[in-house]
Amino acid sequence: MHVIFKQLCAAMPIISTHKPYREAQRHPLLRLIRQPLTCVALIFLLVFAVIAVLGYTITPDPSPNANQQYIEISAQPPGFSVPMIRIQKNTVSNPGGVIRQMIYGRTSRLLIIPYSNLSFVNDSVVITGYDPFPGALIRTQSFALADVLYPLADKPMYVFENDTVCFTGADQSRWCHSTTELRSRVVSESMVKKTFWLGTDRHGRDVLSMLMIGTRVSLSVGLISVIISLVAGLIIGSLGGYFRGWVDSLVVWFINVVWSIPTLLLVIAITFALGKGFWQIFVAVGMTMWVDVARVVRGQILSVREKEYIEAARALGFGHFRIITRHILPNILAPVIVISASNFAAAILIEAGLSFLGLGVQPPVPSWGNMIRDNYSYIILDKAYLAIIPGLAIMLSVMAFMIIGNGLRDALDVKIAGRSNL
Repeated sequence: MHVIFKQLCAAMPIISTHKPYREAQRHPLLRLIRQPLTCVALIFLLVFAVIAVLGYTITPDPSPNANQQYIEISAQPPGFSVPMIRIQKNTVSNPGGVIRQMIYGRTSRLLIIPYSNLSFVNDSVVITGYDPFPGALIRTQSFALADVLYPLADKPMYVFENDTVCFTGADQSRWCHSTTELRSRVVSESMVKKTFWLGTDRHGRDVLSMLMIGTRVSLSVGLISVIISLVAGLIIGSLGGYFRGWVDSLVVWFINVVWSIPTLLLVIAITFALGKGFWQIFVAVGMTMWVDVARVVRGQILSVREKEYIEAARALGFGHFRIITRHILPNILAPVIVISASNFAAAILIEAGLSFLGLGVQPPVPSWGNMIRDNYSYIILDKAYLAIIPGLAIMLSVMAFMIIGNGLRDALDVKIAGRSNL
């Protein structure tokens, strides 16, 4: 007997340190990142998350809602470049802090004008506006050199002395510069060439900037909707699965009633009740996605509540709340995490569908659904990319979340992981 005991003790380290077994038991994150397709999806969503967080600080158009419009260059193809001149507005504004600019954007202190031709005449600059059809429209504007470079008073007074011009700024400061110096500064500081990498829409807005801000809208809706659905689903599913009896019957009846209503119709009804808007869409989507979570939680708790450690917790006199939160929920989180990933993808689709129908995020806030609605008529024309680009963004983000959901299922299932590592 003593020999058998020594052999068992000697074999225990071999079993516990077996590499596939140890990885299957202790490293679900390691198993997750070892899946190439899942890693690609994680990197893709990480890039989207960085874009959503940084927001207006990295968009080509940092104006609020990326709503800077250039009617002269509307519906231009990807990669379109045009020379522009930046003219100071005659106002002194406070741009606000970095965090505020990151969240809400920055109101431009510049009047930006695309042009086809530019020339200097004495102390002025003469601009011929950009014409997509040369010869069809000739529109010229003239600005004083000082007005291009400085915010001036409402009625600026210019004093000329030989080649020098003196003027008063909007902040009542006094400036004097030579005409030659002002011209060179206009060339170096105010004349730029801007490239629209994804083109412009029919209002002349930068499609890339709108797509980047739309990322923030879609991920925000997905995140907050998933949080709302998790809170509601965990509470309702836990009550039904743990207490059973008439409580479970009531929970099942309520789940079946909500389950029988088409999701999109239920979201539309809640949207009508709460009103249209950015925050209302969070509640509307979240309050329709809790059903899946509640069904999974209820089923898992029904199988766990009869385990020995739950009986031991009851015998020790622990309360229902402690048993549910400390002993049951931590052991059933794996399927809940997986279904949350799929709910995230569903929330993005629902938000895009509501925005396309005009019931979601309202203009001028850019969202992928709004971009498709504004440009879907171009699909039969030569500018189908205006609707295809946001459609691809929706497709790729939803696909990424579904891939991550499948990867989480495999990584959190010890039996699958153990078989794959043996």
